[in-house]
Amino acid sequence: MHELSRGEARKLAVQAQLLDAPRPTNLLDVVRQLTLVQIDPTAAIAPSADLVLWSRLGSTYSPSALTSALESRTLIELRAMIRPREDLALYRAEMAAWPGPEDPPTWRHNQATWLRSNDACRRDILKRLEASGPLTSRDLPDTCAVPWKSSGWTNNRNITQMLEFMTLSGEVAVAGRQGRERLWDLSTRIYPAATIPLAEAQSLRDSRRLHALGIARARGPECPVEPLDVGEAGDPAKIEGVRGTWRVDPTYLNRPFTGRAALLSPFDRLIHDRKRLTELFEFDYQLEIYKPAAKRRWGYFALPILYGDRLIGKLDATTEDGTLRIHRIHEDTPFTPTIRSAVQAEIDDLSRWISDAATTDAAHPRRRW
Repeated sequence: MHELSRGEARKLAVQAQLLDAPRPTNLLDVVRQLTLVQIDPTAAIAPSADLVLWSRLGSTYSPSALTSALESRTLIELRAMIRPREDLALYRAEMAAWPGPEDPPTWRHNQATWLRSNDACRRDILKRLEASGPLTSRDLPDTCAVPWKSSGWTNNRNITQMLEFMTLSGEVAVAGRQGRERLWDLSTRIYPAATIPLAEAQSLRDSRRLHALGIARARGPECPVEPLDVGEAGDPAKIEGVRGTWRVDPTYLNRPFTGRAALLSPFDRLIHDRKRLTELFEFDYQLEIYKPAAKRRWGYFALPILYGDRLIGKLDATTEDGTLRIHRIHEDTPFTPTIRSAVQAEIDDLSRWISDAATTDAAHPRRRW
């Protein structure tokens, strides 16, 4: 049982997420270490996937490099996450076994039942993709006999839901993007042929996830897209002042740590698990895009500010016509001159990178998430 202070646990987490110094230099190495980069349509400053990669690589990162890696399928999109192509072998057995055990959770059982009720539509989609190659959801006719019912925005979005569930069962995959729209194709044309047995794959995924996080809970609430916990991976650990047992990747223990300043996307994996964020970093943060403007404390798309192993504030900013507009810098505690200088240097780098990316996109428009 490893015994760690909060500060030691934070340093592990920061190092695992490649947010310490010196910066990494290779895009593919970064995604392989992180295991995934989340896609989100909100781009108040820049697309979140690009922000996450810029936070690690700095202004040497070019969004066109990500586009090229996806077009060459070195990286693949799965369930709104960009992942290394080779990692798809860890998901194929789970897809083949979908919806899972004989008594799956109610929500998963309902998905599988709805899919079976619309099997003719499912087979029609497969036939059209086989004949035509990649198509958007708009290209596929809705022949569902039973509409998808939901109290949310997915209500009656039958083809979109059909494609999502066919992704879960491993029949279709995202082949690329046409603007913001996904292009769908048969998964056999996209995914690597390799398949790893289910139990082994789940164990490897737990180990990969822990290596990307550094330290995490062994068990946590169920998360349909990507779990937050790591099972029995790594070693058990106790964190001073935090209840319960954690799992730690021992390869990070006793490593020297050199921190730096970083500006983080609200969807960054360092802060994605809000419970872990509170327990390790004691940081108060919410994404406020869904709040009325008058009720926002930090801003529409405020970026958490990391300095060393502490989260110290939020940057309220937006991008207009390729220019970064700073509305306010929220200091959780007053910044020292050294911290202020380091944070300002990151803001200046972000501003230059956004301007350069806007110029490149204007000359060679290819994609925006």
